[in-house]
Amino acid sequence: MHIGSLIFAQLMNHLPMHVFHACVARHQGNRYVKSFPCSSQFYCMAFAQLAHRESLRDIEVCLRAQAPKLYHMGIRGAVARTTLARANQKRDWRIYAGFGQELIRIARPLYADEDPGLELDSPVFALDSSTLDLSLSLFAWALFHQTRSAVKLHTLLDLQGSIPAFVHITHGKVGDVKALDLLSPEPGAFYVMDRAYLDFQRLCALHRAGSFFVIHAKKNTRFRRRHSRAIDPASGVLCDQTIVLTGTDTPDHHPQPLRRVRYRDPESGKVFNFLTNNFVIPPATVAELYRHRWAVELFFKWIKQHLRIKSSFGTTENAVKTQIWIAISVYVLVAIIRKRLGIEAELYTILQILSLTLFEKTPLLQLLTNPPRLNGEPPTSNQLILI
Repeated sequence: MHIGSLIFAQLMNHLPMHVFHACVARHQGNRYVKSFPCSSQFYCMAFAQLAHRESLRDIEVCLRAQAPKLYHMGIRGAVARTTLARANQKRDWRIYAGFGQELIRIARPLYADEDPGLELDSPVFALDSSTLDLSLSLFAWALFHQTRSAVKLHTLLDLQGSIPAFVHITHGKVGDVKALDLLSPEPGAFYVMDRAYLDFQRLCALHRAGSFFVIHAKKNTRFRRRHSRAIDPASGVLCDQTIVLTGTDTPDHHPQPLRRVRYRDPESGKVFNFLTNNFVIPPATVAELYRHRWAVELFFKWIKQHLRIKSSFGTTENAVKTQIWIAISVYVLVAIIRKRLGIEAELYTILQILSLTLFEKTPLLQLLTNPPRLNGEPPTSNQLILI
C-alpha cells in the first residue's frame, strides 16, 4: 500500500500558496483570526466542490467523520458549519477572486497549444453572461425581478482550452454590455459576442486597442453600403460588404467603416448578420468564429452541472461571491493538473474519480491515468465535454 499524502493534499500541493497568502495579507483576511484561517476556509470550500457537497451541514458531517485526517488535508481548527458560515460572510471575497485570477494566469499558457478548430494564429475569446437564480426572501440584495433575485456571471472564455480569462460577478440587473468596460483588450485578439453587446462606442474602444470583434448585428442597425466583395455562394455567405453606420449617434460612436457578412446556416436555414472590424479573414471564417461562441454556453452549462454554484452556502453577497470564486478556482486547478500530469481523460471524468478518492493515498498520476474499472459504469455519452 502506498504510504503518502491524501489525494486531496496532492491536489492542493499544485496551488501556489505563497500567492494565496499574499492575497490574504492584502485584504487582511486573517486579522483577529485564532483557529480557522483563510487557508482552512478555502480547503473546506474546495472539498465541497470536489466531493459534491450540497450544504454547510453536509461539509461539516463529512469532514468531522474524517477528523484524524484534517491536519493532513491542511485544515487547521475544528470544522463547524457556524464557523464556516461566519468565514464566508465576513472574509473578503476579493481574497479568493484574486487567487482565482492568479490560477487563471497559470492555466492559460498551459493550453496555449490547444487548437480551437479555427485557422487563426490570434487568440479568440467568447464573451457572454449567465444568470444564477436566487431566492428573493433570502437574497434581497440581488433583486432581479419583482419576484426573484439573481446574480450574473460575466465571463470571457479563452477558446484555447476553455479557460475563463475574465470573470466578473454582479447582481442580475447589471446589463451584459457593461462587462466591456472592464476588459483589458489584447491587441490582435478576436472577441466574439452576441447582439447583447452591440454598443458601438464600446466596440470602438476595442478597435482602438488593436483588437478585433465579431458580433451579431441587431435588425434595426442602420448603415450604408460602400462596396461589396466577391463571395462563394457554396460557403453559405450571402454577402460581404464594407459599410458605414448611419444611425443617429452611431457615426460619432464608431466613425470607422465596418465589415458586414450575411450568412445562412446550412443546418437551420437561419440568416445571420455579422459585423466585424477585421477586413482580412475570409467571410466564412467570420461565421465560423461566431459558431465557436457556443463554447462559452457549454462552459456555463458545465459548471452549473458539475460544480456547486446553484445552491448557496451563505446568503450575503460576500458569501455568494466567495463560493463562486472558489468553485472557479477548483475548476482551473483541475485543468492545470490535467496538463501538468499529461492526463488525457476529460475534466468530467477526472472530477468524478476525485469525488470518490479524496481520502485515499494513491499517487495522483496513477489514480488518474489507470483508474479502477467499475462494473455497471453509467454511460457518459450525454455528458458535456469541455476540456
